[in-house]
Amino acid sequence: MAQVLEFKLPDLGEGLTEAEIVRWLVGVGDVVAIDQPVVEVETAKAMVEVPCPYGGVVTARYGEEGTELPVGAPLLTVAVGGTGAPEELAEAAPGTAPTVGETAAESAVSSEHSGNVLVGYGTAEPAARRRRVRHESHAVAKATAPASAAVAAPAPAAVAVAGHEGPVPVISPLVRKLARDRGLDLREVRGSGPEGLILRADVELAIAALERPAAAPAPSPAAAPAVTSSPAAASAGERVPLRGVRGAVADKLSRSRTEIPDATCWVDADATELMAARAAMNAAGGTKISLLALLARICVHALARFPELNSTVDMAAREIVRLPAVHLGFAAQTPRGLVVPVVKDAGTRTAESLTAEFARLTEAARESALTPADLTGGTFTLNNYGVFGVDGSTPIINHPEAAMLGVGRIIPKPWVHQGELAVRQVVQLSLTFDHRVCDGGTAGGFLRYVADCVEQPAVLLRTL
Repeated sequence: MAQVLEFKLPDLGEGLTEAEIVRWLVGVGDVVAIDQPVVEVETAKAMVEVPCPYGGVVTARYGEEGTELPVGAPLLTVAVGGTGAPEELAEAAPGTAPTVGETAAESAVSSEHSGNVLVGYGTAEPAARRRRVRHESHAVAKATAPASAAVAAPAPAAVAVAGHEGPVPVISPLVRKLARDRGLDLREVRGSGPEGLILRADVELAIAALERPAAAPAPSPAAAPAVTSSPAAASAGERVPLRGVRGAVADKLSRSRTEIPDATCWVDADATELMAARAAMNAAGGTKISLLALLARICVHALARFPELNSTVDMAAREIVRLPAVHLGFAAQTPRGLVVPVVKDAGTRTAESLTAEFARLTEAARESALTPADLTGGTFTLNNYGVFGVDGSTPIINHPEAAMLGVGRIIPKPWVHQGELAVRQVVQLSLTFDHRVCDGGTAGGFLRYVADCVEQPAVLLRTL
């Protein structure tokens, strides 16, 4: 006989205590393999696919899409064990049967479970086992799950659109979130995309229509009350929930400014030779080297000379912890807000390897596909705010790190070069540092070394 096991929302790590269900990947009656992703959730850090450690038949799901659940709350129940015979699967989940052409051995459920909770975190089963068998009929196993708690039928793969017949393509999680945050029912929105797909523009137009005040007859002058100001009227305005990525960023930045006594120093540097060196590298063929990769190489060499800045402070023990490896974070702007992906072991990577990893993490950030591992463990942050067209900034340290290097835009400016006035490619560099780990001499030495490498890339040859 099959045994019904409950799978709860696992601890996703890094202090995360809740997650929001973005999309169910399985329905009631589906056969799932061990470590198959069953639900996509959004935390304050990233979008994560959560795999189920059990193999069997899904008998119940808990929570609709858009529901926020605490860690430890039930996600779904799975009927496991037995021989996998069609009649036994039907007993575990009435109304279901193996797909035509599938053998009983292929559809067998196993009482063994992996114990893994996140895809990419030591999942032992090969990717080929992560398959899902959809059945033509989906029903709840009434004898194995309380009807009051479980969702009685699988959620549709997409939201229905008013006036549209048939299935609709899956709507982007970002579009669903925008509608949910503004109280918009997507069933009342007509999609303009392929096959009626609801696009962001459709949601924004619907929101604007909802917020547009209805026309009303103007009162006569005699009946019009005197206009008076009130605190309630003065404080009226749009309220945006401070949660998700925006809330996490707010908490972290507030903690940084509260706990870290930071200071900032800056310097202008002539980046003409660095730009020329990059052009020569790329002209030689092979992988095109990014400017960010070259700046990262300079950073890790500077940190080798000034290890005080690759550290963290343990105030409970009243100790400065100098870290052995450089895990380099970099600021990336995404539709979900500012995130800081981390390039692990940046000090051991070549310029080509750094270029490839920056590109991978940037693309994953844009697609909301970063994992918690991609966003944690940084020891120093490189912030290229020059992409926003600005020259300088005073960055806020990414707690619990000890420093951040900011890089402004590189633009032609008048510059004294070899005793003569010339037009050179100039960049402003700024370093914000934790004054507990070092004094201004160390911070200034680090920044000056970075500037020297930008102005004369050959300086790096001494340490290669």
